[in-house]
Amino acid sequence: MTVQQHTLANGFRIVTENMPGLQSSSIGIWVTAGGRHERVEQNGIAHFLEHMAFKGTKRRSALQIAEAIEDVGGYINAYTSREVTAYYARVLENDVPLALDVIADIVLNPVFEPEEIEIERGVILQEIGQALDTPDDVIFDWLQEKAYPGQPIGRTILGPSERVSAFTREDLAGFVGEHYGPNQMILSAAGAVDHDALVREAEILFGHLTPTPSFDISPAAFSGGEVRRTKDLEQAHFALAFESPGYRDDAIYVAQIYASVLGGGMSSRLFQEVREHRGLCYSIFAQAGAYADTGMTTIYAGTSAGQIGELAEITVDEMKRAADDMSPAEVARARAQMKAGMLMGLESPSNRAERLARMIQIWDRVPDLDEVVQRIDAVTTGDVRDFAGHMATAARAAMALYGPVQKAPDLEKLQGRRAA
Repeated sequence: MTVQQHTLANGFRIVTENMPGLQSSSIGIWVTAGGRHERVEQNGIAHFLEHMAFKGTKRRSALQIAEAIEDVGGYINAYTSREVTAYYARVLENDVPLALDVIADIVLNPVFEPEEIEIERGVILQEIGQALDTPDDVIFDWLQEKAYPGQPIGRTILGPSERVSAFTREDLAGFVGEHYGPNQMILSAAGAVDHDALVREAEILFGHLTPTPSFDISPAAFSGGEVRRTKDLEQAHFALAFESPGYRDDAIYVAQIYASVLGGGMSSRLFQEVREHRGLCYSIFAQAGAYADTGMTTIYAGTSAGQIGELAEITVDEMKRAADDMSPAEVARARAQMKAGMLMGLESPSNRAERLARMIQIWDRVPDLDEVVQRIDAVTTGDVRDFAGHMATAARAAMALYGPVQKAPDLEKLQGRRAA
């Protein structure tokens, strides 16, 4: 498998990886325009724009967009995150030019018909309502907001209903004008792809575009604090977060291995102690997420109203214990899980295309997989213990509680328990 890169004169970047033996390809455009690129009055517009891309262009109606891909047995979709918006498709080899043409069309030529804006506004408001009715979704939005208060990175991707209800055609077009320049786009494809052919087609579709001024995102500042919302639910939901490395920091591998040992699977410390030994919950996990300049190590669990206090305290105790007795066997297991998960996932062209785009966004190059494996293998037990000690004594934390949480300890009490 060979990774190839090319940059057009206007800054539009192309990265491909041919995967021999496959008859299909995953192809997409990743735009550096997510929630972090919104001003406060724009909160939710990147996601709104993602929806509107499928509602009609100068060449195709909404139905024709769907039919163009589905008539050849393909699949097309999009997503918005805090740092990117992606538009992608999966098609057979011979249909790659068609897929690229459709994706370019929806990215570059949306018409924003007023009637379609109103229809999609209703859809997004329903999506917001659904998220608010899903405790183990909304609690992470509240946690993010408390971790990074008053900052673009702390705001919800969907945006508040009052903002979404007020966006106009001019607002959508203005965001495109600010952030959808060729220098903010990455064309990524993996599978049965011809790099040179894609470069030629990209030159035709994107080569005429004029670069946009660079946009400097606001630096993230982890603050922390507690949000507690009481509601009559079946479960009490608990989420705890600490600042950890961003994805440009080599320590991200240490953070990910730590999160795996702490709560990354059935053999993890939290799963074994909280669920298997004490039966306090059905689901508990830890994860290390990362952004350009910051990251969050997050622990989540759902439990009963009467057990939320015990669960929260045991979670803190397990964090402290990890700093003292993290074993080489646990670290070796976590390293193996991390490498296997990455390599197994990359057997999919969709995951490959996603990785290519992400690496170009982060590094403007695609590190060889052997290089990544070496970085994972270089993490020692001492590194993870040191990181665990930092997590156990971190001065700032964010906590979100939702449901029947009257018996949950407050964050100050948990912080005191960590320090004891």
